[in-house]
Amino acid sequence: MKKFFLLMLVFASLTTVSSAQSVIALFNSANEFFDRMREEKYKEAHAFFDESVQTKITEANLQELWTRMVADIGKAQSADAIQSRVQNEYFVVTVNGKFERGEQNFMVVFNKTNKIVGLFLQPKSASAAYRLPAYADTASYKEQQVYVQTPGHQLAAVITTPKNVSRFPIVVMVHGSGPGDMDETVGPNKPFKDLAAGLASKGIGSIRYVKRTLIYQNEFGGAFTVKEEVIDDAVAAINMAKTVAGADPKQVYLLGHSLGGMLAPRIGTIVPDLKGLILAAAPARKLTDVIADQNRYAYSLSNDTTAEGKERLQKALGEVEHSRITKVGTMKPDSSILGLPASYWADLNSFDQVAAAKNAKQRIFILQGGNDFQVSDTDYKLWESALGKKKNVTLKLYPTLNHLLSSQPSKGTVAQYQTLANVDAGLIIDLAAWIKQPK
Repeated sequence: MKKFFLLMLVFASLTTVSSAQSVIALFNSANEFFDRMREEKYKEAHAFFDESVQTKITEANLQELWTRMVADIGKAQSADAIQSRVQNEYFVVTVNGKFERGEQNFMVVFNKTNKIVGLFLQPKSASAAYRLPAYADTASYKEQQVYVQTPGHQLAAVITTPKNVSRFPIVVMVHGSGPGDMDETVGPNKPFKDLAAGLASKGIGSIRYVKRTLIYQNEFGGAFTVKEEVIDDAVAAINMAKTVAGADPKQVYLLGHSLGGMLAPRIGTIVPDLKGLILAAAPARKLTDVIADQNRYAYSLSNDTTAEGKERLQKALGEVEHSRITKVGTMKPDSSILGLPASYWADLNSFDQVAAAKNAKQRIFILQGGNDFQVSDTDYKLWESALGKKKNVTLKLYPTLNHLLSSQPSKGTVAQYQTLANVDAGLIIDLAAWIKQPK
């Protein structure tokens, strides 16, 4: 098949899309768009695009794309949205297209108004299926399907336990931002699945579960905080970990990734008998600062040196600053700031994760990747400055790791996440050794 890419990502807005944006609505929009394409109703399909890109992605472009697809792999039989993820300020839906003579995945990029701003074919290499890492010894562990439950909620989960081991430590894994499945899947990558397999192969159990925002979308349209998004379910999973057969209830650890790492010290204050906290790619600053950095990085990659481009960046950074609130004040709690309610920002900004970690009695392991373009080594240096001399804290910077904890040759872009790269084996070794270290 000829390689044909139709790609248009317009940085009309650099603000972050809401983690509560309805996955169902986006899936429906993506499916309806491809229904029009299959019906060759290109004018109707073109109407799904944001006005800012309609002159750059034309009806003729859509017709050319579809004509080539049909010529290469036959008439389209179906097109179904199969996966979604937050990608900085956008929401990306993967659509699986089945044709008479093959399949092709498409990536449809939506802005925060549910309009399409980008469309391209997913390279076959990027569609590769997930593979367990070489360090996963599947004969040495078993997995059990369970549910993490809180009042009114039931989240599918997996308990991974080592075989022929008693009184083993157990780790609860807490997601980063956005809706996420139990493996924290991004493209073909499944960092939580890698971590579970790697740790189990070294005699350490784990629990991973589907994030509430993926299953209960309708609950996140009004005012909410990280308590409902993350903390309540993390505490429930910790309580479950204490009851797992063979696990040592006094050796329960929490591994928080990204936002989960930022919240780990807070969860540690709620569950003080946790043995340890693992902060992986965790912001030490306010989320506002992290988002601003992400926007500047994205702008630097755009090579847009025009006055208009600089003005758009400054406007976006100004909008980001609105999230730096610590009180709702006269605002309505559900007032939207960067797609999240004011209640969310006021609550998140009122807690100092560095101070909480500094006062924590638990063991703490803080790790950061040097090739992480989402959370930078600026945050790592702040953690190091505040906690570097504490005896209960271990810090380590891994120069080549990215945000998904895999080794990469450079920082790159989100396109990096579409190539399979398992969690780094050296990190698994370090985590297992740290957890098992007698203290």
